[in-house]
Amino acid sequence: MQSSASSRPTAGEFEAARGAVPPQSLALSQVTEWNAGTLRRIEDALAAEEPLEIRIGAEPLTITMRTPGHDTELAAGFLLSEGLIEAADDVVAIRSAPQASGRNNLVEVELREGVFEPAELRRNFVSSSSCGICGRASIEAVRRRNLRAPSNDLVIDPELLCQLPDRLRAEQRVFGRTGGLHAAAIFDAEGNLLVLREDIGRHNAVDKVVGWALLEGLVPLSNCVLLVSGRGGFEIVQKALAAGVPVLASVSAPSSLAVQLARELNLTLVGFLRGRRFVIYSGASRCIPSPR
Repeated sequence: MQSSASSRPTAGEFEAARGAVPPQSLALSQVTEWNAGTLRRIEDALAAEEPLEIRIGAEPLTITMRTPGHDTELAAGFLLSEGLIEAADDVVAIRSAPQASGRNNLVEVELREGVFEPAELRRNFVSSSSCGICGRASIEAVRRRNLRAPSNDLVIDPELLCQLPDRLRAEQRVFGRTGGLHAAAIFDAEGNLLVLREDIGRHNAVDKVVGWALLEGLVPLSNCVLLVSGRGGFEIVQKALAAGVPVLASVSAPSSLAVQLARELNLTLVGFLRGRRFVIYSGASRCIPSPR
């Protein structure tokens, strides 16, 4: 697998990456609606949530609760975000493995020999859809990783940045049916949407878009913006840095630890991106063009 950032997918491939709603992402249920004193039975669409097991060879690595769909991307993004791989070339093969039950809740990954020691697999990586810092025993363990400061080449026009949440919302196909999912999207410097993924866990949504970029050979994402529909927590900052993203924006607030880590590594961290207003917590130079 190649990891050269110069190998860019075509416009058609970008459109396919955005894609239709994966059928397994939705579950239909009969519910009772109360509306101004009137009761009625209706069919409601729910965001699906099922466990996904990720294995390295035959060794179980982690189980995460996720919305089914784009599972190989989720696994690839998780491995990069957690520092178990550094490039697409570290992955020899990655596949969704159907189970006897007929469900596809298992991804098997074959890594290049010598990528990491087998003892790494014995760490506890069990997580959930709101796991926080997935699998790490402490914040210090994350900081000890070789996370590098992102490129300073990107400068994003503030007016363009303000347009991105509407573009994200317009493409949230599953959210439009269920109202119950987080979204993450990668935009290029011109504001073009490259990929969007939804999941019941905000960190899973980020892993899916990062995993897509990794498998497409686009990491590091040094000329891109990562936008998330929820808050910009510490774990989201960690994942953005692992993918080489210079600008991370969210429609809600970041946490104090997210701000601290972003400032340490000069990641541009934007919060409360709503309408024509946003707050820059770190790396303001990428959002404020130099005077001519």
